[in-house]
Amino acid sequence: MLKSVSRRDVLKSLAVAVPVGSALKLIPLEAAQHAHKVVQQEKAKAPAAQYTPKFFTAHQYQTLQSLCQSIIPADEQFGGALEAGAPEFIDLLTSENEKYQARLGGGLIWLDATCRQRYGKAYLECAPEEKKEILDLIAYRRNAEIDPTLRTGVQFFAFLRNLTADGFFTSEIGIEYLGYIGNDFLAEFPGCPAVPET
Repeated sequence: MLKSVSRRDVLKSLAVAVPVGSALKLIPLEAAQHAHKVVQQEKAKAPAAQYTPKFFTAHQYQTLQSLCQSIIPADEQFGGALEAGAPEFIDLLTSENEKYQARLGGGLIWLDATCRQRYGKAYLECAPEEKKEILDLIAYRRNAEIDPTLRTGVQFFAFLRNLTADGFFTSEIGIEYLGYIGNDFLAEFPGCPAVPET
């Protein structure tokens, strides 16, 4: 007899892959899509269809939203990480995993502290050029080799990028962006287009 799997079990299984980075390296697409459905169901029941963060404080969640938007912004054809629900996806997974809580919560604290030290204000209060400057510093591993004080920020941002991508590409918007049509039957396969002669 099969044991029923609870919502909490699914969310914990999604969050197991901390040491290797992106959760989708080990977790099936269906499980990630389940997390998106949990978020959608909660938003459908909430006043004004708002998601209530499970782990992050209001300030941290706003910072998370801003970072996700910077990682995968919307374009003229598709929504970005915000529209795809990546911040909600990340918060839901983080609420169920202590290692995520330490890495992401600690990273957000580091980001605000570093911005206060450099610019005299928290990340969200920084001017666009200041935000770009700090993100450019933590977006590349080589910067941590040059300046070891950036190591925590670089590790945090690399992990957040993976989770943002996972949240985006497992959402309806992300799947549409990829042009995935599923396992559709093709009556014929025309093959690759001819290579032009030079």
